[in-house]
Amino acid sequence: MAPTIEAAGAEAPLLQGGPRKIPSLAGAVFNVATTIIGAGIMSIPATLKVLGIIPAFFMIVFIGIIVEISVEFMLRFTYSGDARTYAGLMGESFGRWGAVAVQICVMITNLGCLIMYLIIIGDVLSGTGADHLGVLQEWFGVQWWNIRAVALLFIVVFVMLPLLLYRRLESLWLSSAISVVLAIVFVGICSGMAIAALIQGQTQTPRFLPDLEGGLSFFNLFTAVPVIVTAYTFHFNVHPIGVELGKPSDMMSAVRIALIFCAAIYFAIGVFGYLLFGEATMDDILVNFDKSSGSSLTSLLNDLVRLSYALHLMLVFPMLNFSLRTNIDEFLFSKRPHLTVDNKRFLLLTLTLLALAYILAIAIPSIWYLFQFMGSTSAVCLAFIFPGAVALRDIHGISTGRDKIIAAIMISLAVITSCIAISTNIYNMVV
Repeated sequence: MAPTIEAAGAEAPLLQGGPRKIPSLAGAVFNVATTIIGAGIMSIPATLKVLGIIPAFFMIVFIGIIVEISVEFMLRFTYSGDARTYAGLMGESFGRWGAVAVQICVMITNLGCLIMYLIIIGDVLSGTGADHLGVLQEWFGVQWWNIRAVALLFIVVFVMLPLLLYRRLESLWLSSAISVVLAIVFVGICSGMAIAALIQGQTQTPRFLPDLEGGLSFFNLFTAVPVIVTAYTFHFNVHPIGVELGKPSDMMSAVRIALIFCAAIYFAIGVFGYLLFGEATMDDILVNFDKSSGSSLTSLLNDLVRLSYALHLMLVFPMLNFSLRTNIDEFLFSKRPHLTVDNKRFLLLTLTLLALAYILAIAIPSIWYLFQFMGSTSAVCLAFIFPGAVALRDIHGISTGRDKIIAAIMISLAVITSCIAISTNIYNMVV
């Protein structure tokens, strides 16, 4: 029997309250695609700079396929048991500590992503220094009110906070649709600029393979893998979106459509972003779009690119905050009434998480470090290790021999690549 509305803790449905309309498949696709794209698109061009076009294309496709398999594992085992949350699924297979492991990883991954969103929005509005000014500083000059701390504070209070006060994920489908459209606009403008630069002979010749002779260590290639893994991690929202749809087959259809769409978006922005900026491509490609390139038309397009994606991130922000807030509440207050019916606790968690994300976004300078850390630790656990472990544990007796082989390979590849990436990063910092 599925958990009742009154359930609490790891087994409680993420959405509770009065009667609601079951969302459409299109709404689920928008919510999944929005959760996937997030800020991941910003560092994809930097991975092409490290890997080269051909290996990067292979990794984007390969990781997308593995993600689809991992989600299928999650949904199949979820609907074979009583759990209706990710923590509940792991709790059924591994007990209380399994649920806690998921909750901690969701906290790390989602809080890290929210910090990255604010860092990127800060880069857009206030820049990263004299060489890369923000839009507000380009338009009005450097003023006290458009420095990073003040500009972000305004966004946090007057834009983010109202969005975070929504208590149901289904209420965000329209903002998700708008954010997907803004991401398409972003990629379309970048593509047009890259094609125009290519016709004019202003692009650099891209590398199709990694330049290992140029001083790049073979093991440094593994540092790009966690970035792609993080860009595909949306597993924390699989259950809230899937439970709303009701049918696992509908959720898998939504996931497949969203993954194909996002893989195309990732490769397109990777190629065109790399064509535009070559070896000067930065960890956050939005920083590359400043007005130093010359004409007023190009400057206008640069501003449109940056502002459209900053707005996209503002609309994605509540999607990740939803699962973060719920998992923290389940972790700390599993015995209390559900978060949606406790106004004081809801507001306290919302304000605390928003303030923490703001403070850390001011303190952390680069999104590349966050992507590598999360992609090597919590994100890889949520995306590959936990779903594979559930399939191997197989408490319902539904895993085939093929499933177990795939799960074992999934876990092994995740552990090996993450260990190499972590070791390489530590070595590079020491040396």
